Amino acid sequence: MNQQSYQTCIDACNACATACDNCAASCLAEQDVKAMAKCIALDMDCAQACRLAAALMSRGSRFAPAMCKLCGEICAACGEECGTHEMDHCQACADACRRCAQACQAMAA
Repeated sequence: MNQQSYQTCIDACNACATACDNCAASCLAEQDVKAMAKCIALDMDCAQACRLAAALMSRGSRFAPAMCKLCGEICAACGEECGTHEMDHCQACADACRRCAQACQAMAA
């Protein structure tokens, strides 16, 4: 596959990575940072997975489908965790993660 056929998923991955970075930084500014530890850790994992998936798709790597499958799993986990928190940044991240998980799962199929 070429980069163009991956573009929707690449865009979802990039948007998700940005949302996860914002969420992690915002969580670090919360009053009870310790309560946000799981969210922050998943945000960091998810952002990195999304960036790697986007890079592999951009290069047309043969490993892109496998990475998209894993990325979808990580995004789903991150979206689930962020969705349990009421803060706007967590809710925005959860939405971006859910969109990315769907795009990645579709790409990996």
